[in-house]
Amino acid sequence: MGNVTWTTKSSRTVYENAWIRVREDEVVRPDGSDGIYGVVDLQNDAVFVVALDERDRVLLVHIDRYTVGSSWEVVAGGTDGEDPLFAARRELLEEAGLEANEWIRAGAMRALNGVCNAQETVFIARGLREAQDATAHRIEEGITESRWVPLPEALAMSTTGEIADSETLAALAMASAKLAASAH
Repeated sequence: MGNVTWTTKSSRTVYENAWIRVREDEVVRPDGSDGIYGVVDLQNDAVFVVALDERDRVLLVHIDRYTVGSSWEVVAGGTDGEDPLFAARRELLEEAGLEANEWIRAGAMRALNGVCNAQETVFIARGLREAQDATAHRIEEGITESRWVPLPEALAMSTTGEIADSETLAALAMASAKLAASAH
């Protein structure tokens, strides 16, 4: 039957910047054959914030992404090597001008795990208030607008194509599951 796991024979970095590292690995596949595998490593973990108001509406931001164009997403960003909760608080402030009294860790996930090594943490933020000294970076981030949407409607936006970002959908699903579990 051969090898039951992947084995790395060699690895070389083919590109690197402050955010990502792309490497090419010579591997032995689980079937025992030789191959090449390309991997994108995020230099820092990412955070996703499902910000909920008192009516359980989630904040969605409309972002113009260089890679895919316009996209409705939850607040998100890189940790810059910081503690994930610290980064989540910063991203909520920068992208929405909001602070939260309550932070719930909904869980961890990985993005595009077939080609990426990207650790992500999802938080639920509640008890929201406008920040007194909000230094939002909305224009720098490409955020053009925001809107509050009931959580079930936000999940349904995936069926219409309004939300196509898989990490946003996963964060919404994870937050919904966490809230449902804590309600019992």
